[in-house]
Formats: sequence, structure tokens, C-alpha cells
Amino acid sequence: MSERSLYLDEAIGERRGVVTLGGRPERLLIERGGASPVQTLGARVIGRVTRIERAFGSAFVELGEGPAALLALKPDMPKLAQGAAVEIEIRSEARGDKGANARFIGVAEGPPRLVSPGPDLAEQLRQFERNGEIITGEAARAAADVAEAEVLETVFPLPGGGTLAVEPTRALTAVDIDLGDRVGVEVKRAARQANLAALGVLARVLRLKELGGLVVIDLVGRGHDGAALAAAARAAFAPDNPGVAVGPISKFGTIEMTIPRRRRPVAELLVGPQAEALRRARELERLARADPGGRVTSRAPAALQPALKPLLGELAARYGARFDVEFV
Repeated sequence: MSERSLYLDEAIGERRGVVTLGGRPERLLIERGGASPVQTLGARVIGRVTRIERAFGSAFVELGEGPAALLALKPDMPKLAQGAAVEIEIRSEARGDKGANARFIGVAEGPPRLVSPGPDLAEQLRQFERNGEIITGEAARAAADVAEAEVLETVFPLPGGGTLAVEPTRALTAVDIDLGDRVGVEVKRAARQANLAALGVLARVLRLKELGGLVVIDLVGRGHDGAALAAAARAAFAPDNPGVAVGPISKFGTIEMTIPRRRRPVAELLVGPQAEALRRARELERLARADPGGRVTSRAPAALQPALKPLLGELAARYGARFDVEFV
């Protein structure tokens, strides 16, 4: 089994945790100031039931901040009524316009509030490699930058040739395997090798991107060995259990899988003014380190000013008041 390594980057305005598998990024965890603690994975919260959908076996629970969480109603739970206070645990974070999913702990009293926060970034990293040393400093900054870039990629190379394309939609994640330029191998054998290699790469990429739910994989070639591919899929996605399910190969040459959703898709955190401001702050920090004591000048779009100005204050506190940014 390839060794996992852990990295923790203490960046301006955020902390980024990275898990690598065989030297490639497998997880990117981002912790930013201002994020609501009641919405984070593992948080225990007292919330208020705002709506019950008996037909769907679920209830909506207001948490005090952010979107309401969805709570599945189970036969062994007490019967809940609208307005009831309940203690819950966040089991998967909100994504897009959908709220978090929660696990019922018990009936409670009082207004919505945080009972206990989820694990911090260092604790989360150690969940993936209990005895691993957490690497910091420049190596962690480089690992986090590489992980960010790969999260935003769509097409990934396969060992031995070929590519894997991963594209999330509102309903599912679509995956396409392409044979590419595998040469010197009989076509059916090359297709088998590409499909098996793709499953291992796909498992890593989906963890990195934090994509779950329904995944549809368009295999390359025909006449697939269903048993071998199913076994390879179960092995590749074993770290994502419990909750992984692998379907049979369809007559259209696709495999359908379901993978548990836990954290917010990372790409949602890497787009928009805040993400761009954080990237610019890291670049300004790099320039400040390269020229200790010198002035650092830069230009930025005016639209970034609200997000970037507080980060300039953090930079000044860490490196001195020597940053001049013109907003244009």
C-alpha cells in the first residue's frame, strides 16, 4: 500500500490540510475564519425542527446559522413535532443550495446553539494516518498549492497511458475513461488495463474533490470482466466505507456507484472573490519573504477589495506595513 503523508499549511486567512497518497494529493481540507462552526463535519448542535416531511421520512432542523440541516426520521427515534429542540451531529456538510445531513442524538431544550465543535484540522488529518507526522512550512505550502490546482482539473492521466475525465453535475458525477495512446498492447487487454487503472485514480480524485453521491463511469471498450472490475472498485473505494455501493456493468458499458458525501465539495471553496483574494495574499507573502524589509507592490481588481483588504492587515501584522496594493 502506498504511504500517506500529512501536511498543514498555515496560510494568510486560512489553514489548508493535505493528505497525499503515493506522492499525489488525495485530500484537501480547508479551514477559514468566519466559517460557521455549527455547519462543520462532526459538530454537535442543538437545533429547532422547522418542518417535518413524513412522506420522505425527514425533518428540517434550523441550526441558528446557515441553511437548515436534513435529519432522517427513523423508527427508533421519538416522534418529533414542529418546534421541538433536538441535539444532532453533522454527518455531511452543506453543498451548493442543499443543507447538511445530520444524525439524531436526542431530544434537547433551549435555542439553537453549538454543543461541541467538529475536530480541528490537525485532528482531521490524523484520522487519515493515525501515526503520521504532520509536515508544515514550505513543503506544506507547496503540497497545498498542488492540491488546489488538481481539484480544479477535469482530466487526469492514467498510469500506462489514457485519461480519466471527472465532471460533476447537479444530479451525479460523470466519469469518462479514454484509452489514449496505449501502444504495443492488444486492444482488449489495453482497455482492461485502462479501466482497472482508472478506478484507482478515480478513487483518489473523488476524495480530493470531495465528490460523492451517484457516480456513473463510462468504461472504455467492450466485453468487460464484471467480477474483476467490481472487485477493483470495491478495493479502490474501501477507505470511503461505510456506505459505498457498486452496481453491475450495464448493457451500455457503464458502472454506477454511490459514495457517501461528507464534506462540502472543495471546488466550491476555490472559486469566487474570497478564494482569489487568498491566492493573491499568498503571492504577496511569497514576495515579502523573497525580499525581507522591501516594499511589496501589486495591483488587483477593485472587485477583490472587500475580500483582500482584511488579508492585507494580516500580512502587515506578520511582515510589517510594507504592502501597497492598487485596486483598479
